[in-house]
Amino acid sequence: MKISTKNTPFKNLVEGRQKSSSTSIESYVKGFGFLLIFLFSMVSFSQKKPLVKAEIDTTNIRIGEQFNLKISINEIKNVIIPKLELKGLEVIDSTKTDTLKNSLVKKYILTGFDSGSFYIPQQQIFVKNQAFLTDSLLVNVATIAIDTSKIKKFPIKSIKSEPYVLDDFKGYIWIALVVLLLLGLLVYFIFFRKKKEVVEKVVIPLIPAYEEAIEKLQQLDEKLLWQNNKVKEYYSELTEIVRNYIGRDIEIPTFEQTSNEIIELIEAQNTKKKLGLSKETIATINSLLRNADLVKFAKSKPLSHEIEDDRKFAELIIKKIQPKVVQYKSTMIAQTSQIDTNSKTATKDVD
Repeated sequence: MKISTKNTPFKNLVEGRQKSSSTSIESYVKGFGFLLIFLFSMVSFSQKKPLVKAEIDTTNIRIGEQFNLKISINEIKNVIIPKLELKGLEVIDSTKTDTLKNSLVKKYILTGFDSGSFYIPQQQIFVKNQAFLTDSLLVNVATIAIDTSKIKKFPIKSIKSEPYVLDDFKGYIWIALVVLLLLGLLVYFIFFRKKKEVVEKVVIPLIPAYEEAIEKLQQLDEKLLWQNNKVKEYYSELTEIVRNYIGRDIEIPTFEQTSNEIIELIEAQNTKKKLGLSKETIATINSLLRNADLVKFAKSKPLSHEIEDDRKFAELIIKKIQPKVVQYKSTMIAQTSQIDTNSKTATKDVD
C-alpha cells in the first residue's frame, strides 16, 4: 500500500526543509569566503611595513642636551631625502646616508636651547618620484633646575678701578709731540733760519727748432730701432720729433692732440699767419701721422721700404715748413720795425 504525497501537507513540509537546507549551505559558503578574504587582507597588511619611518632615542631632554633622530626608508633606489626642517630645535651634526640590506638610514644629532615642547614636523621623503611623510615627533626641552639654597652668597663689592696703561695716555702724548714740534719750528724760524741764498738761474739757450729736429732725426737713425724689430718705438720717436718741431715753429699745441686735431690746427694757423704751406705738405703730414697711429694702436707692421719712406717724409716736412716760417718771421720783424719807425717819426713831428 503506497501513500500518495501529491498535494499533501507532508509533501510541503519535505520541500520546505530541502529549501532551507540549501539556503543555509549557501550562506555558510559565502560567510567562509568573506572570512578568508578578510584574513588574507589582514595578514598582508600586517606583513607590509611602513615605507618611511622617523625615530628618536628620547622624548625628554634638558637645555643643550643632545639626542638622536633616525629616518629609515625601506627602499634604496631613487630616494631623495630633503634638508631637515625644524622649529625650536637645531641640528648639531648629521651622518651620511647608510645602506642596510634593502633600506636607507639617515641619522641626525639634535639639541634645543629653549625650554618648551617642540615638534619635529613630518618630513617629506621622495621615493621613486612619490612623496611619503614620516610621523611628527614631540620633544620636551626642560630647564636645568638650580638649587639656590646651596649657592654660597657673597657681599656686593664696590667698583674697582682698572690700572692705568699706556693707551690711556696716547692722546696726551700726541698733543705734547705736536706742541714740541710747533715750538721747534718757531725757534728755528726766529733764531736759526738763514737768509735765502740767491741762486742765479742758468739760462740754457734753446737750439733752433729746425736744427733740433734734424739732429734728433740723425740720432734716431743711429739707434736702429726698426731694424731690431722695435717698429712701434721707432714711430713713436719719429712722430714726436715732427710734432715737437711743428709745435715750436708753427706755434701750435701738438702734444696730447690727436692726428686730426693737429691737422686742423696747422690749417688754421696756415690761414691765420699766411704761411703759404701747400696742400701737398699738409697731406704728407697727415699721411705720416696716420701711418704712425696704425703702427702704435692698430699693431700694423709696415714693410722696410715703407718705414724708410716715412723717415724721408718726416725730414721733407721739416724742410718744407722751415723756409715758410723763416719768411713769415722776417716779414713780421720788418713790419714791426716799420711800425716803430713810423711811430718815432710821428713823435718828432709832434714835437
